[in-house]
Amino acid sequence: MKGFTDEPNYTIELLEAGTTIEDVIDNHIYEQALAEKNAFVVADLGALMRQHVLWQSGMPQVRPFYPVRCNSSPAVIEVLAALGVGFVCANKAEAALVLNHDVTPDNIIWSGACKQLAHLKYAAKNGIGYLVCDNETELCKIARAHPSAKLLLQVSTEPHAEEASMSLGCSLKSCRHLMEMAKELGVQVVGVTFQVPVPCKDHQAYTHALSDARCVFDMGEELGFHMNILDVGGGFSGSETQLKQVHAAMKPLLEAYFPPMSGVSVIAEPGTFYVSPAFTLAVNIIGKELVARDRQGQLEGTEKFTPNDAPEFLYYMSDGVYGSFMGKLLGGSIPHPSVHKTSMAPEELLFCSSLLGPSCDPLDQVLEGCLLPELEVGDWLVFSGMGALGCAEPTSLDDIDRPPVYYTIATADWYDMQEAGLPLDSTMKNFSLVQYGI
Repeated sequence: MKGFTDEPNYTIELLEAGTTIEDVIDNHIYEQALAEKNAFVVADLGALMRQHVLWQSGMPQVRPFYPVRCNSSPAVIEVLAALGVGFVCANKAEAALVLNHDVTPDNIIWSGACKQLAHLKYAAKNGIGYLVCDNETELCKIARAHPSAKLLLQVSTEPHAEEASMSLGCSLKSCRHLMEMAKELGVQVVGVTFQVPVPCKDHQAYTHALSDARCVFDMGEELGFHMNILDVGGGFSGSETQLKQVHAAMKPLLEAYFPPMSGVSVIAEPGTFYVSPAFTLAVNIIGKELVARDRQGQLEGTEKFTPNDAPEFLYYMSDGVYGSFMGKLLGGSIPHPSVHKTSMAPEELLFCSSLLGPSCDPLDQVLEGCLLPELEVGDWLVFSGMGALGCAEPTSLDDIDRPPVYYTIATADWYDMQEAGLPLDSTMKNFSLVQYGI
């Protein structure tokens, strides 16, 4: 099958029917066994499309804008751009990356509570008009460096639960003052944005935030602004169940406060939702320490070890928080790994284990107290759902030494994209397609 360009930057491995991501991982582990046993990543680009379809069915009235900070892999940007997703950029490098993938400026929102003047001028020069603002200082900078900007006010609302605490943005009381100031400075305010954190389990937080957003819209319209964009932010974990729960909480108020006839465009910022399921990381065990072994214990059903029964192991891995697990330092949740099948015998005993990165830095702790069979140096652990935790190919946005990424797509997903009318051969111009077989 022909590639997208004569000199591609990326190669997609087209998986034959019956070939799975697990088969790809097995193959690369076998190759690594003959080499240096370095960590590597397998990315399923078909998962991005499947998540997009899930979003469209679960949130049909809400257009997604992908936050580039979540995973800045050019491959992700290219696929999502082909799917028609918008983008949220927090700095000049992210904006340049997106613009280089032929995304039009009106499909970009520039976020961030504090923007450099040089970045504001870059946005103005490149026609990026939608900017987020939540304070007077930022408003004055925007008025000076990008007077034609269209502002989205970042609003914080009172949480319904402690876990739903939203510290970003200005208070409801200060919104009117900001809009009056914008009016005096001649800067347009066109909408509202708010953020609900991904760990939030109180979906009524959206109900409260939407009520506040309606109040801000009313203020803006009273002052003569054309309020036409509502950004409900992130807070989408990637699970279909959570998406349905959030949609059920938001739908009644969206219909009441921002119906289609109002002319308001409702958007959201699903980052983790898109990329988390698409990336799988394989790491090698490079060191092992026994912390305590008084006597062996065995899990039966849900019974756990007691402290006196539990042997405990420390394992050092070929990657850590200064690489693919950097999301741990930012408060991200690391998924429990699975042991690669060649490293695990049937009916293995499970032991309390901690996983550390290779740096020997006290902060380089990936997981503590997880249950794993006893491993040996050279064994492999596989972490799924790693797309939003720093598990991406190195780009101009960072200088961290990252594991290689092997991009794949199942034949069925490839043809689904074609049938959906995506002109992939011309749109995804930085990819080359090759057949993959085990």
